[in-house]
Amino acid sequence: MSPRSCRFVFVLFLLLSQYHAFSQDFSPDQYNLTWTSQSKNSGESMPCGGGDIGLNVWVEKGDLLFYISRSGIFDENNVFPKLGRVRMALSPNPFDAGDSFRQELKLNEGYVEISGKKGKLNATVKVWVDVFKPVVHVDIEGNQPVSAQAWYESWRTDVTEMKGNAKSASSYKWAAPVVTVLPDTVRHENNGVLFYHQNRDSTIFDVMVSQQKLDAVKSKLWNPLKNLTYGGWMSGRNMIANPAIASGRYVDAAFKGFGLKTKSPTRSVQLSIYLHTDQQSDIAVWKKGLLETVAKAKLDEKTASVKSLEWWKQYWQRSYIALNVGKKDGASPVWQVGRNFQLFRYMLGCNAFGTYPTKFNGGLFTYDPVFVDTSYHFNADHRNWGGGIFTAQNQRLVYWPMLKSGDFDMMKPQFEFYQRILSNAETRTQHYWGHKGASFTEQIENFGLPNFAEYSSKRPAGYDPGLEYNKWLEYLWDTSLEFCLMILDQQHFTGADIRSYLPLIESCVVFFDEHYQYLAARRGAAKLDQNGDLVLFPGSAAETYKMAYNSATTVAGLKTVLERMLALPSEYGDEAQRKRWNEILERVPPLSFREMQGHRTIAPAQAWERIQNTEIPQLYPVYPYGIYGIGKPDLETAINTWKYDTEAIKNRNHTSWHQDGIFCARLGLTEEAAALTIKKLQDSGRRFPAFWGPGHDWVPDHNWGGSGMIGLQEMLMQTHGDSIYLLPAWPDDWDVQFKLHAPKNTVVEGEWKEGKIVKLKVTPEYRRNDVISSKCDD
Repeated sequence: MSPRSCRFVFVLFLLLSQYHAFSQDFSPDQYNLTWTSQSKNSGESMPCGGGDIGLNVWVEKGDLLFYISRSGIFDENNVFPKLGRVRMALSPNPFDAGDSFRQELKLNEGYVEISGKKGKLNATVKVWVDVFKPVVHVDIEGNQPVSAQAWYESWRTDVTEMKGNAKSASSYKWAAPVVTVLPDTVRHENNGVLFYHQNRDSTIFDVMVSQQKLDAVKSKLWNPLKNLTYGGWMSGRNMIANPAIASGRYVDAAFKGFGLKTKSPTRSVQLSIYLHTDQQSDIAVWKKGLLETVAKAKLDEKTASVKSLEWWKQYWQRSYIALNVGKKDGASPVWQVGRNFQLFRYMLGCNAFGTYPTKFNGGLFTYDPVFVDTSYHFNADHRNWGGGIFTAQNQRLVYWPMLKSGDFDMMKPQFEFYQRILSNAETRTQHYWGHKGASFTEQIENFGLPNFAEYSSKRPAGYDPGLEYNKWLEYLWDTSLEFCLMILDQQHFTGADIRSYLPLIESCVVFFDEHYQYLAARRGAAKLDQNGDLVLFPGSAAETYKMAYNSATTVAGLKTVLERMLALPSEYGDEAQRKRWNEILERVPPLSFREMQGHRTIAPAQAWERIQNTEIPQLYPVYPYGIYGIGKPDLETAINTWKYDTEAIKNRNHTSWHQDGIFCARLGLTEEAAALTIKKLQDSGRRFPAFWGPGHDWVPDHNWGGSGMIGLQEMLMQTHGDSIYLLPAWPDDWDVQFKLHAPKNTVVEGEWKEGKIVKLKVTPEYRRNDVISSKCDD
């Protein structure tokens, strides 16, 4: 039943022992996506991937096609380009006006399988990616010999220009009249196709350093773009080069095709694309690294498929939320929520070992942009909000659900992103203001500086060069605190050693302590207010409440992160460090409150100058910072903020990065949370149902899927300290099988069916006493 409207009644599971121990292996097979007709274009593609590689796979007019993406690929303009497109055709061709067709994403195995029949000819195609080596495989088996042709297709063989909205794929965005795109190198080599791009010495990094007046410290700044070289080699078993270079046009981009063909008809065709990335000035050294990748892959080719299959199988056993199992109904929004949860988690798993975090604005699975916006006649490298820009307010929602999913190893790329740019963030702080701490801005580049366009080259004389001249992003520093909390949460969940990240976390909080005392000293004689608290002004409550005084997001973030730092085991921080952490905590001002419609609510700040965006930062003390919520004091004030704050009500939304469903789950508002979760995770309206968006961003919108995942997890289980709150906002009529992770290396798995718990297992067993349920009797 829904929780009481007045308050929650928590009942200890004193009789947990009545639920017998059980073990259930989850199979995602029931959620496999199957198509029985070919696709019209890349907008109807299916994701496939592994390790750090993503493919968009589709069959169009009898040809198999797929785009290739890989984590950590950035050109001179910080575009995140595709590594190309592959096209394959068979002769005779069972997919050309054949009698039957089937394309299936096999989740448990992690690959796409395509089968076709025409007359007496049958063929099955398996497209898969080696999880542990950067290799894409296409395996084709037929009941009759066929000839095969494969083309590597590139739309980047000549110098081109980006104009208009096309520039938003780069870090220049609107702020440059024309952006020049330098060509790749593509040629036949050793009966294969060699393709690569080597960034020149000068890139947008150099442009930004000069723009932001950092030339004096340029030698200290880490530059990931200079000479970054990426590409690969495509070859096939018993295939030879087809020297004739093809040319054509796919959708809005002209291309050249470099082909391979089988020596003779065969029943078995194997095509492989080997990838390699290195920051290397000598192309011969890069090619040597590529050849080593090829050699290692061939050495392990007999076991690579089995190892990848095993990885995907264990991935699905880590965690799951399966709704209405045994009641498959594609038209049911609730069943769609369960299916799309798995489909989105599959896409996250494709970048498990990425050099860079999964991008919020499309991840590895963007496609030709005209199928997102009919006015966008650009090539397949396009995505709005850039390729090398990592917007923290969006990125966080991709990574928070990995805690309860137990995907702790997959969180490393996001943590390492901040670890790599820490030195640059500290260097800019020292250079501009002469104090310590890491100044991480919003709309941050992959080298830690503010985005070129958002920083703005059209600035008033004498304006602080450390600030973005931007009404949306000015003084928005506190987004880094969420990632600090994420790291601390992983330690709480797993006991992992996070000492290597402690300097990052410490530098983030030190920045606020030192910078706001620095600003206060420039305004007057006192660095603190009359209570001895920091004066967090000017600040920002998300991008919505600007020129804020003691923003709720900053106050809640500092308070929560510092308290969690002090709660770390004693080996974290020496006595002097801990003394300083406590001193900074004591200087954090309190949250502010206001009356709205006759009710006490959390205020977004103590004061502000203007309101301009559509976030609800007054509820960030609920999520992500957890100051209010189930089992915590003064829950009524937080609920009142959702119900009666007229500005919050105006900004309610389910699309993209909006986290309304998470708020409602954390507040125990079951009906609202369920309705919003359905809106989040039901079918997208595109052929692949988890390609949501564009929302505020792009397709597939990964912060849309991530926020939906978090909301569903929070409906099912919440944790506070050592306590585990089960079913705090779960509808009685949603049957569910689940396995989720909790602090102290705890796993909670069970089944809710027909309005009651029928199975429950908590590992380790002693943690059963910490489980609390919000389900109560009439």
